Amino acid sequence: MRIQTITLAALAALSLAACSQAEQDNAQADANEAAADTGQAAGEAGSALKEEAAQVGSAIAAGAGEVAQEVDEATDTLAEKADDQKAETATDTRGN
Repeated sequence: MRIQTITLAALAALSLAACSQAEQDNAQADANEAAADTGQAAGEAGSALKEEAAQVGSAIAAGAGEVAQEVDEATDTLAEKADDQKAETATDTRGN
């Protein structure tokens, strides 16, 4: 968006008939430099966002792994308790 604004400003500056060729050249050079700076800033922002997204993705993956492990442990514990309960019930049934 900034590139479009800068480009439009440069075109407006170039379209002024009252400007000399040197002024037009300077305006074009300024516009080109601003566009290059804007492109570089956009690239840096994109790289930073990509890096942050990768970090968030890694954190989510690690968290999901921990949750999966906790679920696995919880189901193992529940299965053991269920087995114990079945054994206890079987003992109670035979004892009566």
